[in-house]
Amino acid sequence: MATMQSLAFSSPISSHRPHQQRSHTGLISSPWVICQSTHSSFNGQSLQLPQPRRVLLRGSSKLTGAITMMVKPVIQFIQGTDEQTVPDVRLTKSRDGTNGMAIFSFDEPSVFDSTGELGEITGFYMIDEEGVLSSVDVNAKFVNGKPARIEAKYIMRTPRDWDRFMRFMERYSDANGLQFVKK
Repeated sequence: MATMQSLAFSSPISSHRPHQQRSHTGLISSPWVICQSTHSSFNGQSLQLPQPRRVLLRGSSKLTGAITMMVKPVIQFIQGTDEQTVPDVRLTKSRDGTNGMAIFSFDEPSVFDSTGELGEITGFYMIDEEGVLSSVDVNAKFVNGKPARIEAKYIMRTPRDWDRFMRFMERYSDANGLQFVKK
């Protein structure tokens, strides 16, 4: 039987709903490309990033700069609707690195505010520039008959799955102010 390591991502601020507005398009733009590093601080593997397209900026300015459109990392329970609540995330990984599990806990998730208008929760989707990671292992907790919490599990069965998940979490953590804490 493999021994599991325990890791977690947590918000340094106890606010469950960040004050920033998120775009439903999932796109962010910047007039300049800033690449600090192409190495993940979690696994040390090189990321292959597409070459940015160069665009001549016209108008009163004669500056040339790169414009890159990147998909902002988001979590969704209903496809097309970004979850506004930042979760607490617990990770376990076998010592041999062959498998692991991430457990996401959302207190008072915003999906409960919109489920009547948009439909039912269809799964757990983690979306970033590399694509979509998904799971159907989603459980809602009710208090006094009202939905209060969602817990979602994502299972990683190979080292490659683990590395892909950690790249998503690095991007999501940077965008939402989560910190990695090894326990």
